[in-house]
Order: sequence, then C-alpha cells, then structure tokens
Amino acid sequence: MTLVQMQPRSANATPVHRTAADAMDTGAPQVCDDMTIEVALSVMDSARTGHLLVCDNDGLCTQLVTQAQLAAVRDSSAYTDRVQLRDILGDRRPFTSPVTTMAAAEHAMRCRRLDAPPVVDEQGSALGVLALAG
Repeated sequence: MTLVQMQPRSANATPVHRTAADAMDTGAPQVCDDMTIEVALSVMDSARTGHLLVCDNDGLCTQLVTQAQLAAVRDSSAYTDRVQLRDILGDRRPFTSPVTTMAAAEHAMRCRRLDAPPVVDEQGSALGVLALAG
C-alpha cells in the first residue's frame, strides 16, 4: 500500500493566474528583417513551423509572419527573389506582454482575431509566441 499525504486546502487560497510567459512557445525561430522570402520559407521548412518572429537590426521584434503570408507574396506577380521580409511587413501587429494573464491574452486574441501574437519584453525583444489552444 502506498501512503499519500494530503495537504488541507485553504478556503482563502488564491487561485494561480497563468500568464503569457507560462503558456508561450519559446521555440519559435527568430530571423532578421533583411532575410529574403525564399530563405525565410526554407527556415520555416527546416524548423517545421508555420511562423517566424521577425526582428530588426537592433534585435527588436517587429512582426510575426506565417508561411501562408510568405507563400502569397512569393506567388504574386510582383515577386522577385530580392524581396526581403522588411519589404512586406505592414504595421506592427499587437504584441503580448509576458505578465499579461492568460484570460486577458485570450480575450484580446479573440477580439483581434489573432492566432499567435509575439510575446515581447519591456524593451521589445521577442521572448516567444502565444497560441490559442484548440
């Protein structure tokens, strides 16, 4: 027989609030915005991921791009093999702070129809990607 020691549960116990830092994927590849579309697609293929975190020359996160976005650019009539990620990036997408609660992050993602916003620190450096489960 195995003894199991039970801890009494306090009625005043505060529930643990998960944050974006607890749930983010830190394995997302980060690339520089001067990378070409073809090289970025190759990086995605070799990393077996559907997105990349794009950073500027100072290492600050500027965007998250998806394989579908890059494929659409590559398949357009205006595409050349010299097109860089910085050439296709629009406005900076909303980012998530690592201290944002998961409830607040999920609400913002649903309202803005975001699948995976980058999680960045106070300086703007990418820490990971937050994705909705299911």
